[in-house]
Amino acid sequence: MLLNVIWAGFILVAVVSAFVQTLVFGNADILPALVRAMFDTARTGFEIALGLTGVMTLWLGIMKIGERAGLIALMARGLAPLFRRLFPGVPDGHPALGSMTMNIAANMLGLDNAATPLGLKAMRELQTLNPVPDTATDAQILFLVINTAAVTLFPVTIFAYRAQLGAADPTDVFIPLLLASYIATLAGVALTGVIQRLKLFDPVVLAYAGGLTLLVGGVTAWFASLSPEQMQRQSAMWSNGLLLAVVTLMIVAALWRRVNVYEAFIDGAREGFQVAVGIIPYLVAMLVAIALLRASGALELAIGAVRATVAGFGFDTRWVDALPNGIMKSLSGSGARAVMIDSMKTHGADSFVGRLVSIIQGSSETTFYVLAVYFGAVNIRNTRYAAGCGLFADLIGFIAAVGVAYLFFGHLA
Repeated sequence: MLLNVIWAGFILVAVVSAFVQTLVFGNADILPALVRAMFDTARTGFEIALGLTGVMTLWLGIMKIGERAGLIALMARGLAPLFRRLFPGVPDGHPALGSMTMNIAANMLGLDNAATPLGLKAMRELQTLNPVPDTATDAQILFLVINTAAVTLFPVTIFAYRAQLGAADPTDVFIPLLLASYIATLAGVALTGVIQRLKLFDPVVLAYAGGLTLLVGGVTAWFASLSPEQMQRQSAMWSNGLLLAVVTLMIVAALWRRVNVYEAFIDGAREGFQVAVGIIPYLVAMLVAIALLRASGALELAIGAVRATVAGFGFDTRWVDALPNGIMKSLSGSGARAVMIDSMKTHGADSFVGRLVSIIQGSSETTFYVLAVYFGAVNIRNTRYAAGCGLFADLIGFIAAVGVAYLFFGHLA
């Protein structure tokens, strides 16, 4: 319902703005510009999705190898001690713990197709422990918040879009994106933990959080000590090196377990093709709405007002162009994807804004979509404070994305 209002609102605002400019101000060019934008963007959306097919086919094929090699199960075993403490209301050995760890592990590996069924299974298993079936439990809320701010180690889709839109090095946002998503996840878990009065200072929780924070902090400190040119070069080197290392690990692990890697790749690649084709209607719908909003001048008017306010306080205003992506990310995954693509086409994939919207896109999940799908699957109507915690994580993720973008790419136009 919310996405319906947003999509229709974008189009109606654009059309009304165009007619006002035509009838009141005599701008005879605005209506033809809107019609051109509508048809040109529909064609562009299809072309982008078509070009995305090859990249998605490649990466989902590789990820399927890793899945069959047992890497998700391995990550699940590694997360189990932490999850036992974050979800004290879930008894030891309950199947929900296994499903939750498998879901988070799948999300971290970027295996969306595997993550969603596992997440829905976890919600159904958590629901068996729910004394009030239509009201979310603490465990369900924390699980949802972790999902909305999930750390994704391999944001394949972001890389694919950047490659399709002409980025010189599509993976150069990997380290910044990892930093921003980690900060968002930590913030969401911390706030939810405080509300639920969890023992966040438990030695095991501190060991996990401390270890990850030291690693992330060390990476940040190392890159902060470099010059802008060295930082960009090192980021690209480590991003590409880590990705190649993981691909190699997946193949070696699969061969060790006697998995038919070629067959696994083909099965995953087939899914990648279906994913790429399946997004065409959503991509075209949102791209057209945003293009109309931009062609009418309404989008630039709104952004210009925010930019003027930020400039009035003496701050750099480059991040303001990424604000629509930050807002849309909480509301609609397809909408945020379309805004990201529109920003990269307008400003360039390798511009500061182009890189910033890529980092924002990968630093959090779509909060309202996750809440609707996961809570809807178990008929929960009273979600309590789940949306507030998820949106808090989104806000922190946006601030972190802006911060790391300035750290890594602040020297760019």
